Amino acid sequence: MALQTSPFPNGCVAAIHAVGWALILPCFWFLDRLIAVCKSTTLERTQRVEQECYLQPLKVIFGACIFFILFLATAPLAFLGFLLWGPLQACRRPFYYHRVTPSSPERETHRGFELAGKASFGFATANLCLLPDGLARFNNLGHTQRRATAIGQRIVQGVCRPHVRIFVDSPSSCGTLSPSTSILPTVNTNTYGATDRQAQPPVNDACTESPPPLLNSNQNSNQQGRTGHRSAPRALLSQGLRQQDDVPWEVSSLFPANVDILCLEEVFDKRAAQKLTQALKPVFGHILYDIGVYACQPPCRCSSFKFFNSGLFLASRFPVLEAQYRCFPNSRGEDALAAKGLLSAKVLIGQNQKQKNVVGFFNCTHLHAPEGEGEIRCEQLNMVTKWIGDFQATHKQPDEDVVFDVLCGDFNFDNCSPDDTQEQNHSLFEEYRDPCREGPGKEKPWVIGTLLEQPTLYEDDVNTPENLQRTLETEDLRKQYISPPVPALGCPLVYPETGQPWVGRRIDYILYRESSISKHCHTEIEEVTFITQLAGLTDHIPVGLRINITLDSDSADE
Repeated sequence: MALQTSPFPNGCVAAIHAVGWALILPCFWFLDRLIAVCKSTTLERTQRVEQECYLQPLKVIFGACIFFILFLATAPLAFLGFLLWGPLQACRRPFYYHRVTPSSPERETHRGFELAGKASFGFATANLCLLPDGLARFNNLGHTQRRATAIGQRIVQGVCRPHVRIFVDSPSSCGTLSPSTSILPTVNTNTYGATDRQAQPPVNDACTESPPPLLNSNQNSNQQGRTGHRSAPRALLSQGLRQQDDVPWEVSSLFPANVDILCLEEVFDKRAAQKLTQALKPVFGHILYDIGVYACQPPCRCSSFKFFNSGLFLASRFPVLEAQYRCFPNSRGEDALAAKGLLSAKVLIGQNQKQKNVVGFFNCTHLHAPEGEGEIRCEQLNMVTKWIGDFQATHKQPDEDVVFDVLCGDFNFDNCSPDDTQEQNHSLFEEYRDPCREGPGKEKPWVIGTLLEQPTLYEDDVNTPENLQRTLETEDLRKQYISPPVPALGCPLVYPETGQPWVGRRIDYILYRESSISKHCHTEIEEVTFITQLAGLTDHIPVGLRINITLDSDSADE
């Protein structure tokens, strides 16, 4: 059964909600502009110095006065709007569902899963910091609406490129190489130039209509049926895909081709979410956005009032059969203003030869942010584990094949900071596998941190996808722009250990679990990708994971 697109039970309730929000929006916008006019990004300050613009103090004074007066003038209307808008949150489903109907149902599902015996699935996650413009500037990011449009265009540019693989057959190694460049032109700019018409790539019919490939588009026959991890060709490692510790990995200036499910965090701004939806819908036919709850939440204290949604945003090529959002009840401080939580979804992959549904479970979350509050994040990880189990117990049917169970998002702790030791040892990592993790407190040597230092977002070394890619591949440069580990309270930081590489804070995760999928399905990692395509548009480095699911035909016949 398909999900209902509207979060409201009927059109009348939706109309009243729209009227209420229309009355609130002018006051909200003037307040946002009041903050934005007083707070500049480092890029804007640099541009003013280069242009010798000395009128900024006058612009700040007059702009602040005008927006403050307009804010006060529209406040009574906003109060009336709130009286309509607030009570309706009790009957609002916590997400919108946007669906693009394909020309035929086969175009949004895998076909012949059991016949081929293997399928490949790609996932990606990114924190976009799409807060209202005034608040985003405290993270050194402005122009939220322009950034949302640019981000959507860049993601489409990456995922729509051909899934090219280079094969080298030799006595010692065989495998694939995933190039980080594309036949499509890349966006090369140090501002938000991706919003220009010339920077927008065409979304052709092949991208819009073609189903996700059952196997890699040019995968040769001698790769099929092979189990275990593959080795990348040694002669070509320096050109793209690399292999270490049985995990092929890559730093790419483009999003991986043919991503099947995309999870985004900090898409708090409603208009930005709508712009992202418009940009991504030709590729991802199923989108959940504006995920979360608003206004007073149980136990209805002032501290439980939610000004912002969860910021989660889910885009899928596959139909969403079921979805459930749960809000964390233990948020504290500024984090309590947002309805952070967990989104769990069940997607339809297709049908096998026995006409049984083939499905996958996908979960995304955004945990508590402030440093030094690991006990809150551990409580939230406990909730995540329980809620995922409850969702799957409720919605998993006995006649279905489950081929993947993925958990991703911004966990707000890393695997190298002494301050995050409690989270690093959580039992979640006994259930879900982290491809980048060697063990508690120890990353694999090839791993790259995903949290950028905000003051240096627009430096030449990191302000374009290509420059950021080169910087991440060079350890001496990388440590200047990736956030360093957080020391434990009262203890000096010694990092890295002798002989170990400098990794930095990796707080964005994609994990997968094998114990919950069908017993005749086996998972192998095809590649892990650190993505630089959103350079200058966010303070995080997106992460991609592609897994291969191999079907054990002997077990399937039972």
